[in-house]
Amino acid sequence: MNDIIEKKILESAKIIQESVSLSNKIQDAVLEIYNSLIDGNKIYLFGNGGSAADAQHIAAELIGRYKIERESIPAVSLTTDTSILSSLSNDYSFETIFSRQCESLVEKNDIVIAISTSGNSKNVINGIITAKKKGAKIIGLLGNNGGEMKNLIDIPIIVNSSSTDKIQEVHRIIYHIICDLIEQKISSN
Repeated sequence: MNDIIEKKILESAKIIQESVSLSNKIQDAVLEIYNSLIDGNKIYLFGNGGSAADAQHIAAELIGRYKIERESIPAVSLTTDTSILSSLSNDYSFETIFSRQCESLVEKNDIVIAISTSGNSKNVINGIITAKKKGAKIIGLLGNNGGEMKNLIDIPIIVNSSSTDKIQEVHRIIYHIICDLIEQKISSN
């Protein structure tokens, strides 16, 4: 069993190490988020399953704090309101749960962070399309070569893997870096 554990850790380490190539995209995302926040805009986040949990995690880090005591950063996860999610799924379809929320909440120059390990989730795609129509800047945390979403997103950050768990591991590292750098920039302003 130790061999299996060691192999899995080394597989993760390899994908994490290869993700250094995403540094420029991560920097672009940080600057886009920072500029939007300085102009008084908000961040909206969404995804399915583990990506929904990641959206909530990011929002919590920004609204609370990551490492530095500072003013709260406006971030909303669109995955948390069960009444909205269940009514939209029931009254319309599951494919509308993010687009309807983006339609009513997202404003021009807000930031939308769409998270998808497949890059093909229809409800996330619909949310992206609606947010773009509203004038938001879209950042994608993606895997699987970016799927359909890569061409809809302003800053696609694509983890080079087709393994959902490995993609999620790297996504966590990426969004912790983003939270850290945003927090530092906001605090130094």
